[in-house]
Amino acid sequence: MRVTGDSMRLERTQPWVPDALWIERGEEDSTLAQRLRARLPETPVHVTDDLSTVEPKADLTAGKRRLLVQRHRGTFLQHCPAGTTGMVCCNYLVMNFGSNCPFDCSYCFLQAYLANNPALKVFTNVADGLAEIDGVLRAHPERTFRIGTGELADSLALDHLTDLSCELVPFFAARPNALLELKTKSDRIDNLLRLDPQDRVVVSWSVNAPAIVAAEEPATASLQARVVAAARVQAAGYKVGLHFDPLIAHDGWEEGYRDVVTMIFSQLDTRRIAWVSLGSLRMTPQLKTAIKTRPQPAAVLTSELVPGPDGKQRVWRGLRVKMYRRMLEWLRGVDAAMPLYICMEPAGVWEKVFGEALTDREVAHRLVSAQA
Repeated sequence: MRVTGDSMRLERTQPWVPDALWIERGEEDSTLAQRLRARLPETPVHVTDDLSTVEPKADLTAGKRRLLVQRHRGTFLQHCPAGTTGMVCCNYLVMNFGSNCPFDCSYCFLQAYLANNPALKVFTNVADGLAEIDGVLRAHPERTFRIGTGELADSLALDHLTDLSCELVPFFAARPNALLELKTKSDRIDNLLRLDPQDRVVVSWSVNAPAIVAAEEPATASLQARVVAAARVQAAGYKVGLHFDPLIAHDGWEEGYRDVVTMIFSQLDTRRIAWVSLGSLRMTPQLKTAIKTRPQPAAVLTSELVPGPDGKQRVWRGLRVKMYRRMLEWLRGVDAAMPLYICMEPAGVWEKVFGEALTDREVAHRLVSAQA
């Protein structure tokens, strides 16, 4: 069922605003730079020839307070890094129109991956990226691509400033061989409600047990705010995706995750769920080091982690399989037809959870076919 009554009037989270805006010289007159200056009238603006000189190296906290506006040099479209040898992949592509995130999740891989480039960045040449993507889609009309923007940046956290969704949604709505996924932990959906996705856009939320959201995901929208936002975009014609990733073993995890499944699907229409993914907490040695330097100790480091074939550490396989199976039981109990998959796990884990080990191509085909 859909959200109704008082829950639909849930108070919105405050939109993020930077302490300073830095613009690459030559991009001052770009549409994005002008839009940001108009929407941030009280924010100091600096124009510089070299943005690297204002990057607060290795200072993630300071980096999250600065917004850098620059031209992107290089390709926009890449294969998802989850496609690691030995791991089953869903053949997902990612496009990056910016990098870093104003949120501060304790387990976020960006705090290691972008350690020396911690400032938030938005790119002015979105049209170049869309032209690149259009070329790929035209070259392969027989194939349907799943493409997302939530790899190096939250897809919607800055949308109240950039209006990026206002360019992406119409672009993908007009292309029958692509599905856009906007992945977020925010509730910044105002632009989406004014656009027609034509069933080519999926808005996805990363969700977790309330204890994890409260302790490990500072500055994000509350779980209930995310679900209210998801219900609103469903009502506006979008399909919704859900990512229970990372699942984190914590005291009371079974009750916590069972309750969050119940809560979410008491408010969302399962017929408008595009897909649901499951993933375990995983971290590189560099990420573990970064987490240890955080001002507040993170509970995610209390779990016993073991190295996997891809160099990332996870909780031991037996516990991961147990968590996946329990999630599968609860989700299938809600709606057995919802498309489900696991992210960054070997075929052996798929076999133990689903009773079959799919190839990358088979996973991708099932997820795309479910949207037909």
